[in-house]
Amino acid sequence: MGRLNGKVAIVTGGAQGMGAATARLFAAEGARVVIGDVIEDKGAAVAAEIGGNARFRKLDVRSEQDWAAAVSTAIEAFGTVDILVNNAAVVHFTPIEMLDAGEAERVLAINVLGAMLGAKHVAPVMTKAGRGVIVNISSVDGLRGCNGLSVYSASKWAVRGLSKSLAMELGPRGIRVCSVHPGGVNTQMGNPMGLAGDALNKDYRRVPLQRIGEPEEIARASLFIASDEASYITGAELAVDGGWSAGYYQPMLPGAPDGLGA
Repeated sequence: MGRLNGKVAIVTGGAQGMGAATARLFAAEGARVVIGDVIEDKGAAVAAEIGGNARFRKLDVRSEQDWAAAVSTAIEAFGTVDILVNNAAVVHFTPIEMLDAGEAERVLAINVLGAMLGAKHVAPVMTKAGRGVIVNISSVDGLRGCNGLSVYSASKWAVRGLSKSLAMELGPRGIRVCSVHPGGVNTQMGNPMGLAGDALNKDYRRVPLQRIGEPEEIARASLFIASDEASYITGAELAVDGGWSAGYYQPMLPGAPDGLGA
């Protein structure tokens, strides 16, 4: 406990799923947290659950005005911004022939521009302090291609590239930037039908760990990067995907030892 004592974090998409899990974990580890989201009732509820070390601020990550207000909230309530977790995102499935330009622009604006604007608005505060960490949540689909996810994959590859470029630009100022790449995660986005047990994990049989991830497992990766334990890590990408990006598990021949068979 206490790995983020004295730190102040902004977590976008913090009303639910991985963002809420990250906000809760950061607070439990000693951070004071500003939760940003467009889902106001759920975001306010997460902040209320955490208590006095949390604030909620409505934040549409596409909005310069909202970003400026979120940073101001952090400074007014807690004095600074040490950590930014760019978690807010949307997924989009479509064959390329059915791509709608307006919808593609919406996905890219939330997933990519949102992270850019977040970095833009926290960089001056972090630069003044001579330290800071930006954690950009990408995806396993920022490490590989996936049919039907062209726009989403493009956005998550962009977040990966953005992270490396920002690491180069901001490193001399003492600011570290990394990307985290979740695989399937048991959230509303990753499990929209609310499946459980075998029904939930049956589509993950070819992932090496053969199950979906939990939001807290992704949050723990962000915690590590945000903590001083990762003080010499920047420009890195961390896959938290049950081995999905390593390849697909192939059952071996009948009679193979336990754990190697079908």
